[in-house]
Amino acid sequence: MSKRFEDSVIIITGAGSGLGRAAALRVASEGAKLTLVDISENGMKETKDLIEKDFPETELLMVKADVSQEADVKNYVDKTVDKYGKITGFFNNAGIEGKQNPTEDFGSDEFRKVISINLDGVFFGMKHVLKVMKEQKHGYIVNTASVGGIRGVGNQSGYAAAKHGVVGLTRNSAVEYGEYGISINAIAPGAIMTAMVEGSLKQIDEENWEAVGEEFVKANPSKRFGKPEEVAALTAYLLSEADFVNGAVITIDGGQSYKY
Repeated sequence: MSKRFEDSVIIITGAGSGLGRAAALRVASEGAKLTLVDISENGMKETKDLIEKDFPETELLMVKADVSQEADVKNYVDKTVDKYGKITGFFNNAGIEGKQNPTEDFGSDEFRKVISINLDGVFFGMKHVLKVMKEQKHGYIVNTASVGGIRGVGNQSGYAAAKHGVVGLTRNSAVEYGEYGISINAIAPGAIMTAMVEGSLKQIDEENWEAVGEEFVKANPSKRFGKPEEVAALTAYLLSEADFVNGAVITIDGGQSYKY
């Protein structure tokens, strides 16, 4: 495999599980220097161990952060620049789903929590990384939106509002920073089999969540869940070669969002 990331420094938030972990493994396999960011030290450590097992030469920094706190975000950016001197790519990925409920029953505290992690966290990340990339006159940012950021899904007011906000932030900043050689895009994953999606299915039926999942993917043209590795492959492209892809929101959902 070619080493697309040989001279690259990549920050990944939400690196302790799911899409963040899969992306970290993918870019490490192609030579990236990494900053892993997560609120879970155990999750980060597991990701680090997996990387060191398969790609022991990887240079790696771990920073614990609550992305809803701007000081934590500034800290992971500063530590990355202190260690590596630059930021080539940023997978702005950390997020939560929140508890499922119709809007009238959706808890106000829950709404605020989901917005603060999924939208404030993405904004703070962009704000501080863009300062570095603008000075460099180059960089790639990939924000994790969702198919819930381009259409309604039901029972997820906080998640849908936050992910639609991520799409807006992506498009707005792409317009602002394209002239500085910075490519800013979003991915919109559908049902990818991660711990978060498993948790979502368990909210519907704790005991029979696998059967719920099987029923759920029947409506998908691909008739299956996506794999984190498939999302990682798309993310790796957007973090390395997508110089003239800017402001795009790319669905990765087996075709479901285009189905009437």
